[in-house]
Amino acid sequence: MAGPGFWNDVSKSRPDIERLKVLRSRLDPLTRLERETEDLGATLELAAEAGGAELLPEAAGLARKLSAEIERFDLEVTFSGKYDHLNCHLLVQAGTGGTESCDWARMLLRMYTRYGEQNGYKVSQVDYVPDDVSGGVRSATLQFDGPYAYGWLRAEIGVHRLIRISPFDANARRQTSFCSVDVSPLIDEAEELEIPESDLRIDKFRAGGAGGQHVNKTESAVRVTHLPTGLVTQCQNERSQHMNLATAMKMLKAKLLQREEEKRDAELKSLSGEKSDIGFGHQIRSYTFQPYQLVKDHRTDHETGNVDAVMEGDIIGFLEAWLRMKKNTKGK
Repeated sequence: MAGPGFWNDVSKSRPDIERLKVLRSRLDPLTRLERETEDLGATLELAAEAGGAELLPEAAGLARKLSAEIERFDLEVTFSGKYDHLNCHLLVQAGTGGTESCDWARMLLRMYTRYGEQNGYKVSQVDYVPDDVSGGVRSATLQFDGPYAYGWLRAEIGVHRLIRISPFDANARRQTSFCSVDVSPLIDEAEELEIPESDLRIDKFRAGGAGGQHVNKTESAVRVTHLPTGLVTQCQNERSQHMNLATAMKMLKAKLLQREEEKRDAELKSLSGEKSDIGFGHQIRSYTFQPYQLVKDHRTDHETGNVDAVMEGDIIGFLEAWLRMKKNTKGK
């Protein structure tokens, strides 16, 4: 980066800049852990001296904190996916259930937003299709910018089930709602696919929402359909049709690259006699509000009774459990 001409062409230097970010995201935590380990050792030495027993509770607290950080770091350094270090898009789509599922989608959208905010990610809304009846969400896409956003959040891909007493039912009956979550990496432009125009159908329409200077006044929203695969992406939150089209195309290319990677993984699994990935296309997690409170992941059996904390974004335990499962089964 200090060499002559490095900054003359940003498009060529961007891959090196992104690579540096990845290296720093791995080395900086290691440096911090080494420093905290030294601090713990110094505290223990002081506690071992005469009259230093009052430092033992402090040392115990440092040890617990350090242990948790080392465990998380151990999971991050085992990320082996080509795109694990990248930013990502997370799509929440309401399933069957009408009003109930749209309200469930709204709750999930808030949960993931809170998770991102609590863990240092920049979270922005790329697309949002509201449900006018319930005030919920038919579908919405969030963008997460930060180290290993895709590596962590790909654990959420699948169907999420909610069980609760419906606030929309006058008879207060228990209802079950479903939403799907999809996560795709934001591929660098240098790695993007070339897609023939004949493979695309581009539809332009007026953006939904509460209105404003640009929204609902022009056909600025864009929906892109990849005809060979049926994959669909759309964007309506940018200020111009051109910007919406660029974002939708980037999302589509990321999905196509992700599909190719999944296809290769499936071929390798079939050759080794492994079964298909658990939970793919089926519910991966159940959130029970009534008659008892429990959130349980059906792939890892990780569970918690603190439903309120989960809905406030505390899902790191589920993500870590999924990563441990993938780490332990890798190569078997």
